[in-house]
Amino acid sequence: MSVSEILSLSFKLYRSKFLQFFLPFLISGIILGVFFYAITSSFPLPTPPLIPAYRGAPLPYEELIEWFFALLWAIIMISILSGLVSWIVGTTTTGVVIKNASDQIEKGTSNLGVSFNFAISKLPSLLVAQFVAGILTVIGMLLFIVPGIIIAIMFSLVLPAIIVEQKGAFESLGRSRRLVSKRWLKTFALSLVLGIIFLIVGGIAYVLTMAFNFIHPIINPLVTNIISAFVAPISLIAVTYLYYAMVAREIPPPPPPPTL
Repeated sequence: MSVSEILSLSFKLYRSKFLQFFLPFLISGIILGVFFYAITSSFPLPTPPLIPAYRGAPLPYEELIEWFFALLWAIIMISILSGLVSWIVGTTTTGVVIKNASDQIEKGTSNLGVSFNFAISKLPSLLVAQFVAGILTVIGMLLFIVPGIIIAIMFSLVLPAIIVEQKGAFESLGRSRRLVSKRWLKTFALSLVLGIIFLIVGGIAYVLTMAFNFIHPIINPLVTNIISAFVAPISLIAVTYLYYAMVAREIPPPPPPPTL
């Protein structure tokens, strides 16, 4: 399948089973929004000390140092806790949606409860594989960006390999690399199109939620996550279709009919 065919099938499946794909991201978006608000409320950023307005007054160095370390501690705790929650909730949601898409592609039917239970059973492998792939991608990005893009493309089919083929965490990394091999351009083109879609939607969400900062701090992340939930399933459905397209290329063609 070409990139346009994958996108067309993905949008078609998403429209036909909208609630089954939208609900997991809606629920996870609400959970993440509530957790983010709870975390930031538990570790509020400290108020900087007042600097004397008149010239020649001594600077409050001790207060500045105390404020700096308090600020650093709050940022570290918010980053760690938010990242941990996002990692677990996001990975679970990803597993549910990929399983849902896989069942729709193979069987023509799916069940959210079954998909959720299956994703939970594979959660350790999903978490480890995503963590390893993420770390390698970040390291690659630090090496002039291009290696990071190559690694991200190489491991783009890790999660479908775990869900569909029930591979282990590290086995799925090699499986994804083999599937993407010699089809880098298609994978990159699909990722680029999906990235542009998310970039546009993210920009719209940012503009729409700016006003909510003046209402209540929890409203902004909740609305942003809900808006993102509308388009997030498209990426995972497309990746699942891409996985099946890659697997299909491994199947040898049928032998020619016997000659009379």
